[in-house]
Amino acid sequence: MYLENMHDLEADAYVEHVDQQEGRTIVYLDQTILYPQGGGQPYDTGVIQNEDTKFIVEEVRFIDGEVLHIGHFEGSSRSLMQGEDVHIVVDAERRKLNARLHSAGHLVDMAVSQFSPEWVPAKGYHFPDSPYVEYEGQLDAQNQDELASRIEKLANGYIKQDLQVSCRFVERDELERLCRHVPANLPTNKPIRVVQFKNFAVPCGGTHVKRLGDINVLSITKLKMKGGNVRVGYNIT
Repeated sequence: MYLENMHDLEADAYVEHVDQQEGRTIVYLDQTILYPQGGGQPYDTGVIQNEDTKFIVEEVRFIDGEVLHIGHFEGSSRSLMQGEDVHIVVDAERRKLNARLHSAGHLVDMAVSQFSPEWVPAKGYHFPDSPYVEYEGQLDAQNQDELASRIEKLANGYIKQDLQVSCRFVERDELERLCRHVPANLPTNKPIRVVQFKNFAVPCGGTHVKRLGDINVLSITKLKMKGGNVRVGYNIT
């Protein structure tokens, strides 16, 4: 559900089963809006509850095709039973921050594509501690400060335009047409989700803002060579 309804913060589900692994309690549901860590974005936290049970979700992971809700039952709450109906509530503040940071990372990429289209996207890290995007390419050290300023200015120009953010699933041939770079490791036997700002699209399974204005202000914190790649650090306020 987090792929198709990424702005929903509450949803109903039912319990498939509850497991214990290495001292941790794991709840499996038939569907979920809680985002599992991946794609450079941290996991959601929240609660899974009904009238007499409250499960605090501390971590969410995607392993072997299943979403694992990891956490603990609050106080005297009993365990959940297979087939039991529950209500999921996402930690809204954490989700909002992570979505803003992830959208900001794609926005940096959108601006970079205007100035250094030869750079090939390699990695995105959208965690609050030190977000960045990384590229295979070369950086002209003499002009790096000017380039950082131009990327920042253009990105904030897009924010001021308050462009809409859209997500949809497309077939592989359309993906090749929409995106300037398509990672080789994407599956070829099913539609791929893309996130799009205006005419700029990126394959992505993360959560994002509704409009770029929700990012507020973006700053480029560093632009340097790192491990043979170009790293563009950014932050939001």
